[in-house]
Amino acid sequence: MALFMESWISEFILVVSVATLAVYLWFEHGFKYWKNRGVPFVEPSFPFGNSRKNILGQESLGVTAHHIYNQLPGERIVGYFGFRRPILLIRDPDIVRHILVKDFSLFHDRGLVFDDEEPLNHHLFFLTGQKWRQLRVKLSPTFTSGKLKGMFKTLSDCGREMADVLQAVAARGETVEVRELAARYSTDVIASVAFGIDCNCQRNPDNEFRQWGRRIFEPTVRAGISSLFTFISPTLTKLLRIKGGATDVSEYFRAMVADTIAHREKNNITRKDFMDMLIQLKNKGFVDSDKGDVEENGHRNEAVDTKRLTMDELAAQAFVFFAAGFETSSTTMSFALHELALSPPVQTKLQEEIDSVFKECGGNITYDAIAKMSYLDKVVCETLRKYPPLPILNRECNKEYKIPGSEVVLEKGTAVVISILGLQHDPKHFPDPDRFDPERFSENEKAKRHPYVYLPFGEGPRICIGMRLGLLQVKVGLAYLLSRYSVWTTDKTVTNLEYNSRSIILMPKSGIQLRLEKRV
Repeated sequence: MALFMESWISEFILVVSVATLAVYLWFEHGFKYWKNRGVPFVEPSFPFGNSRKNILGQESLGVTAHHIYNQLPGERIVGYFGFRRPILLIRDPDIVRHILVKDFSLFHDRGLVFDDEEPLNHHLFFLTGQKWRQLRVKLSPTFTSGKLKGMFKTLSDCGREMADVLQAVAARGETVEVRELAARYSTDVIASVAFGIDCNCQRNPDNEFRQWGRRIFEPTVRAGISSLFTFISPTLTKLLRIKGGATDVSEYFRAMVADTIAHREKNNITRKDFMDMLIQLKNKGFVDSDKGDVEENGHRNEAVDTKRLTMDELAAQAFVFFAAGFETSSTTMSFALHELALSPPVQTKLQEEIDSVFKECGGNITYDAIAKMSYLDKVVCETLRKYPPLPILNRECNKEYKIPGSEVVLEKGTAVVISILGLQHDPKHFPDPDRFDPERFSENEKAKRHPYVYLPFGEGPRICIGMRLGLLQVKVGLAYLLSRYSVWTTDKTVTNLEYNSRSIILMPKSGIQLRLEKRV
């Protein structure tokens, strides 16, 4: 018996050893992918490729791409690996322009794997091909100037409420977690504009809607692994059936959208908000254009078809509207306050502009008044330059493609990454990139730069559809807050922020602690 066991163990060890060697050699062969194609690359290691820190939860995907961007500064393109998956990082802004705009038809999809059985996943960010194109055209009229002006009173009311609520906090001289402050404001805006719900999270931080917002963006291990594998190894994601596990969130949002639409239709309620436009897509298949409404390129907004959206499709668009508008806006606003607290002269100059415009408007700002605040625009642009909410753009090549100006040919299915964090912190494009300087966005300075080195919302046909609303939301919040208060650092303020390693969105690991002081 002992002899049999010893023989069995020996055979088992031999089989495991042979299997391990075979896997190792398979990986090593895969790791020669970029070398065989003459592409400069960052040396991978078995078995994670260049994603070891991501897998171990030590670094986010955006920070990793930034580090890879910096490792070969003289190259136009750089290869690296997610496990065995070859990924091409683009450093040259001219090639970036080709990927995002000129050759968009060959790179229209993100190459992400998502749970097709989850109804909330059928939104603009995930959808591909013709489904994405048709939905994009249907939703484009929801973010024209006319529609934004119709939503502006809601934004203004939420901004004024935030300033009112902070009065007691400022009087006590307490340290404030400004990410939470900005999150409550953003939740109020999105809840009202998207869902028609007055949740007043600024006075009631434990409101149900705010709690669900926390659930969505809580950087849990499970959610982090799901997002990570979706990007670095779609094959493993499918093989292991890795899912985000947000079933309860899905049930809540789908039920809320269905109840809201039923209530409005039964009582003939119209609010000129995002939910009203979704109802039009449900009943007519297109959104009515306001008089004079045109897209940025001068063409009138018209839907490709009149196919009506289902209730689940409506819920998916409402969900991504909340997800994209909430976290990106609140982090941008809190990063801006962080930099203003560290740069008192910049804060003073901004407050002088805000005071001047508020005086013209009698204390209640308008849509057109926000447009007059040119220095506020510079401050927000510089915040987005230093802290882009989505630090990478990813695309997938859907046809064999020759990289312009090179002999490199990409195979169909090749993953392509653009490091927004890398481009926007490259001293070649932005000298002394760690310095916060809003004057980088003066007209003279912008004219000196390549237009494809500043991409906080992406670019081309797949540019963020809610960009203008997001910018407006941040500007309104900052304008109302800074019209009444100044922000200062405290002994709890972390000067050099580190980023949460499990979040796709660029968010601070330690929070942002500041003190508010009422202005005289």
